Amino acid sequence: MKTVMVSAADISLFHVAQAQLGDATQWWRVAQLNGLSDPDLGWLSGPVMLALPATQAVTGVGLPELSA
Repeated sequence: MKTVMVSAADISLFHVAQAQLGDATQWWRVAQLNGLSDPDLGWLSGPVMLALPATQAVTGVGLPELSA
């Protein structure tokens, strides 16, 4: 499993998903995998490691209610 170090400077899971997965709409997959519900990272007081979903799992239109 791939991980990435993030901090409040990364702004949001939208930014993390775009940088790491190439698709900002995949933020919810990162959130779900790490037990988060809010894409905002402003609450972080220091760097944390987040797990990233497998690249091959990043498919569909990016929104859980619309993904096949």
